[in-house]
Amino acid sequence: MEPLTEKQIRSSFVNCTKGEAARLRLPLDFAELPWEDLDFLGWVDPGAPLRAHLVLPASQGPLGISLRVPSVNRTSALKSSLCQICLTGHASSGVTLLAAPLAGARGREGNTVGIYVCADLACPLYVRGKRQPKLRTARYEESLTLDERLARMTDNLDSFAARVTAA
Repeated sequence: MEPLTEKQIRSSFVNCTKGEAARLRLPLDFAELPWEDLDFLGWVDPGAPLRAHLVLPASQGPLGISLRVPSVNRTSALKSSLCQICLTGHASSGVTLLAAPLAGARGREGNTVGIYVCADLACPLYVRGKRQPKLRTARYEESLTLDERLARMTDNLDSFAARVTAA
């Protein structure tokens, strides 16, 4: 992913107001982000921990999606869960359901779409093996190459974004 400026990020959101986009807080480590290892930018808002944000590259420019984080996450360390974006297996506390208001009038009416995703939104780092899931001793063996896993992750994320932006 190409590095983005704060202005590009704030202007990219399709499912929140301009005021909400202006008030969101960028990741605490924004200046040190490993852009070369990111296929999208995802973070939990440090000023509002029940909000998360995704910014992904799109043909018309960056596409930002605002998400809601559940206030209570009932999980067990004994069970495993799978992220629907990168297919990384985690102890279930490492995956959370995020809900995105739909873009446009349908979102203002309260309609949302959800996805189970890595709680820290670090999917690109998990796929590349630069971060390991907590409480997991072994990674699932896959026969796909890194490029194929990255393409699958991008396709899964694009499908989710299409559901958020569908008219």
